[in-house]
Amino acid sequence: MAASFPYCGRFAPTPSGPLHFGSLIAALASYLDARANAGTWLVRIEDIDTPRAVAGADNIILEQLKHHELHWDGDIWYQSKRTEIYQQAIKQLEDQHLTYRCECTRKQIKALGPYYTGTCRNKNITAADTAIRFRNDDPIFSFDDGWQGHIKIDPPFAGEDFVLFRRDGLFTYQLAVVVDDIEQGVTDIVRGEDLLTATSWQLNLWRYFTERVPRFKHVPLALDDQGRKLSKQNHAPALNNDDAKEQLQAAMTFLGLTPSRQLSVPQLLAEAVTQWQARSFPETSQQDTI
Repeated sequence: MAASFPYCGRFAPTPSGPLHFGSLIAALASYLDARANAGTWLVRIEDIDTPRAVAGADNIILEQLKHHELHWDGDIWYQSKRTEIYQQAIKQLEDQHLTYRCECTRKQIKALGPYYTGTCRNKNITAADTAIRFRNDDPIFSFDDGWQGHIKIDPPFAGEDFVLFRRDGLFTYQLAVVVDDIEQGVTDIVRGEDLLTATSWQLNLWRYFTERVPRFKHVPLALDDQGRKLSKQNHAPALNNDDAKEQLQAAMTFLGLTPSRQLSVPQLLAEAVTQWQARSFPETSQQDTI
């Protein structure tokens, strides 16, 4: 159980561009949850998908966090430097007969429906230029979330044999995020609700690597005027370091807190921590999840 470990949270942005307001909401929520629990707050750069990474974006992100007084603990981890660790993790799953190689293209999968249905499960494919999938024989269909409450996942999605290693030679987010969180001792994951459904896959991996599982809080997403999630892909404007106070106040308001207007940024964050401690969240018990 995560509760038996010292609190450790993290913020793990993808360096595909500067942080925007949606990113700030996730960063602030995870920061406040860590500080409200007298815990450690880590920052990890999730650049495992190297084609998406933009040169220099990691430094911009770190500077944005500093200007918003969101100071992290410990060293910055980069996923791109941890490929050997991910390979060892896949080998561990292979040894448990929990993986298989898949030669299906995205086009072939899409032609059969919204979910992958295990076409290559029993083909015993050995070719190296293929994907590696997790043999998802015991799916997690529900779990408790500290913000959203009890979550039920669509069974076809929860039971999909998801990819751990891509055909183009890259490890997937689903694998890397779990391996890193376990190794860094993360007990509490606070992030956007766009990752809510994928949590069932990640919890599934957690239990094969370790006996403990983390607590989750998935916060609401900020949307643009067209109802789309604020994202770099949708050209969300970057945070302005000169407007850190105003942006933090807006993020606090979005998260249901009440920011004072006359405080400095450090005072504002201290106030936010106090308010976060005072608010109530749904009771969660990952023990009931798995």
